Amino acid sequence: MREDGRKFDELRNIKITRNYTKFAEGSVLIETGETKVLCNASISNEVPAFLKESEKGWITAEYSMLPRSTPIRIPRETQKGKATGRTQEIQRLIGRALRSVVNLEMLKGKSIILDADVIQADGGTRTAAITGCFVALKDAVKKLISAGEIPSNPIKEFVAAVSVGIVNGIEMIDLNFGEDSNADVDMNIVMTETGKFVEIQATAEKIPFSDEQLKKLLTLAKTGIDKIIKIQKEALK
Repeated sequence: MREDGRKFDELRNIKITRNYTKFAEGSVLIETGETKVLCNASISNEVPAFLKESEKGWITAEYSMLPRSTPIRIPRETQKGKATGRTQEIQRLIGRALRSVVNLEMLKGKSIILDADVIQADGGTRTAAITGCFVALKDAVKKLISAGEIPSNPIKEFVAAVSVGIVNGIEMIDLNFGEDSNADVDMNIVMTETGKFVEIQATAEKIPFSDEQLKKLLTLAKTGIDKIIKIQKEALK
């Protein structure tokens, strides 16, 4: 058993609350254990300059951690004048994950911007952001269809993400901050509903890992993401 009483293959409790804020076309609060991320989807009738002459729309994301989302206050990145490398990496990851399951040609002339703001961080903020942003995206797309602005659903399948890792020689899923800080191996995995990989981020923080350990981690992730997608579907009913 782990510090919080979970089994090694057990996810933290996940709660998805839709329509969390008033103005965004899609708004979700996702809670994964003690990690809480606000995900808002906004629709724009503009696309980036590199798509002006194309037949495509666009999906992009911005990510931030609020100053007291952690035990010690984090200065706002606006005070530094630019986003950190970590922030840029995560928001690009979120954008790639969501674009992977959307037919962008059906969004011609439109962009959907996902804002993922971490209210409270206890590990797994980037994976929670991807999972929550997908639900916010679904709600935004539904409004586009209802308004007759796009003819049909451009989302091809569900997508979600989860962390896995090796802590004290044991493979486990959905690491909290304490586990993540002490992990021998840290891995973030994004997968679609049909079991296809979108992204695998894996690092041996302390000890290199074997093929056998990698297979165990991938199996853990697939089983976990299947469960997370069921939670997404239940929230969208």
